[in-house]
This record gives sequence, structure tokens and C-alpha cells, in this order.
Amino acid sequence: MRLRRPLTLGVTAIAASALTSLGPTHVADADTGTRACAADKRGDFPIDTRIDEGPATYHPGDAPRHFSLDLTNTTAARCADLHPVLVLVDETRKLTPKRITMEFRDAGRWRPVTVERTHRDENIGVFDGFPGFSVGAGETVTVDVRLAFADDTRPDQVVANAALVRRKDDDGDWVGESDDYPFTIEEAAGPTLADELARTGPRALLGLGVAAGTLLLAGTTLVVGARRLRVGGR
Repeated sequence: MRLRRPLTLGVTAIAASALTSLGPTHVADADTGTRACAADKRGDFPIDTRIDEGPATYHPGDAPRHFSLDLTNTTAARCADLHPVLVLVDETRKLTPKRITMEFRDAGRWRPVTVERTHRDENIGVFDGFPGFSVGAGETVTVDVRLAFADDTRPDQVVANAALVRRKDDDGDWVGESDDYPFTIEEAAGPTLADELARTGPRALLGLGVAAGTLLLAGTTLVVGARRLRVGGR
């Protein structure tokens, strides 16, 4: 697999393995030029790739949170067979694929992303299982992504980055790279009073009423006692 810039060996190997397992490549459109959809002599990528609207924090065990990838074709030809590769690098290097749930939307359908770990402790997800995205000349395609972490995930600082690979038969070119998307995995949010009431039902309301009454009586006693102390001190 040919890549225009030095990605890590882990990213290259996993992306190559995933893309070559997709089966025969689709016949490109007549206006899809190989040269037009490749990096130029200056090393500039033909697809401007950007991570947009990403949340700043994630909580373990919560529902997936959404962000998007904007793929903008800066060439005069259609570029097809485009597969994003999302790389997650965490500060502690403790984050593992089994704690990551990643999906992307293609033609109205959410597709799962298999996440693998490299020898450099990076987590790599290749958007495969479909022919790839196609972006017309000068157009932008927005790819919706959702991401979640298992409830036993520890707090961490993470940086996500998306590479874009254009598949050609059993080979491919690196045709785009996004900006960095930093986010924080915080402590799992504790249950709220509403959560507890929903879980335990009406009995909890009865218990809550008894507890409130007890506290109210105790508070009354304390107030009366305080008044007596003040009166006695005069």
C-alpha cells in the first residue's frame, strides 16, 4: 500500500489489510482520474479532510456522541473509493479497542467500525464494509460518526486524527489528513435522584417521604433547642 506521507507502520498495515479484504474494487467513473485524485508534487492532498463538531468530553458508559468528517474534493475530477481511517491516541496508552464503540453513517445506515491496536498502542478504525465514499469535483461529503466508551474506561486525554485512503484494486493512496481533534474521557457520571426513582419505583417515593419527614422533625427539634439556648443565655 502506497502512502504519500509517513504514517505509522501500524496504521499502514491495518488499513492495507482491511482495504484489500473488501473484494474487487468498483469501476471508477469516467471522470475519475488517478492523477487528479493523488497528492501533488508539493505533497498537498486532493481531499481536504476536517473533523467537525466534536464534543470536548465523553463519559464512560454513556450513549454514543456524534461528530462528523467533512471530505472536500479540491480537484477537477470525481474521487471515489475513499475510506477514512480514524486514529485515537490516548495519553496513558491504556485505552484498548474493546472499550471503544465506533460507527459511521453510509446511505442512511450506521455501519460498525472494527478498532484494532497497533504496536505503538494506537487505536485504529478503518471505515470499511462498503464501496467507499465518492466526492464530486469541488464538492463536500459529510460523514457522520458516533463514538462511545465502555463503562470501565478510565479517565484520559485523547487525540483523534483521520487519514483518508483511496483504494485502487489491492493498493491505495493516502489522499487526505484531518486536523487533530482532542477530547477528554472523564469519570463516569454518577446516578441522579431521577435515575434512582426510575429504577426503584413508587417504593422509593415512600422511603423518600419518610426520610424527609424525619429530617423535618429533626430540624424542628434543633430549631426549638437553639431558641431555648438563646433564651437561657439572656
